[in-house]
Amino acid sequence: MSAAATPHEVFERLIDAISSGSWGEIAELYDEDAVVEIPFAPYPPRRIEGRAALRARFEGLGESGVIELRAKNAVVRRTDDPEVIVAEFDYEGRYPATGRTFEVPNILLLRVRGGRIVHSRDFHDHLAFAAAGGALPQLVAAYGSVAD
Repeated sequence: MSAAATPHEVFERLIDAISSGSWGEIAELYDEDAVVEIPFAPYPPRRIEGRAALRARFEGLGESGVIELRAKNAVVRRTDDPEVIVAEFDYEGRYPATGRTFEVPNILLLRVRGGRIVHSRDFHDHLAFAAAGGALPQLVAAYGSVAD
């Protein structure tokens, strides 16, 4: 019996799958009852529960072909909890529809148990994503309606 993957190894698999566009494989890195929180997402969902919901989200991104991402400059820090890491990295990306390229900083707090992600808090620069994807006017309009 082989040992379960470490949190660092799971993170590497995650960014490798995203970088290669292997969207259908990403959900298998998560536990069946995993929780992913995206506290700074400009609109819902800010919390995704369960591998099935994550699979649908990742496959939707892959099928849409809306974005290409490549992770780079990754730095992984261990914590005093052996299940938890903090990963800092950049996404270098491109929106095929607009041809716009961008670079976005990210931080993930991952809890990995038994070789699978059980909890994640994802911090991305959503404003940079929106600007590069040409969605800034919609984002501003959405926030304008919230402020009214």
